[in-house]
Amino acid sequence: VQLQASGGGLVQTGDSLRLHCAASVRGFSRYTMGWFRQAPGKEREFVAAISWDGGTPSYADSVKGRFTISRPNTNTVNLQMDSLKPEDTAVYYCAARLNTQITRIVGLYNYWGQGTQVTVSS
Repeated sequence: VQLQASGGGLVQTGDSLRLHCAASVRGFSRYTMGWFRQAPGKEREFVAAISWDGGTPSYADSVKGRFTISRPNTNTVNLQMDSLKPEDTAVYYCAARLNTQITRIVGLYNYWGQGTQVTVSS
């Protein structure tokens, strides 16, 4: 299983970014995908997740209303980030869970991408 995340960058407060994650998961189609982030000196935290069929998204309270997760096909997940704030600065990771149930728990995801840096300047 491989996850490849892209789309990070340096933006200003109020700007938008779109993160993209492509997954290659052989032999298993019904898996949950999620986005997490980790700021320097902090633990990795949940951002958003979406079910295997693209429905039932879940968001952290800190991003609800500003971020939108989507799943155009089984092996792709996007994270549209609008109205970015400096506190959104972190390395963003996509993850896959070989289970149809969405969870916010980091340890329940089986595979992780390499991370992409998002920096929001004030």
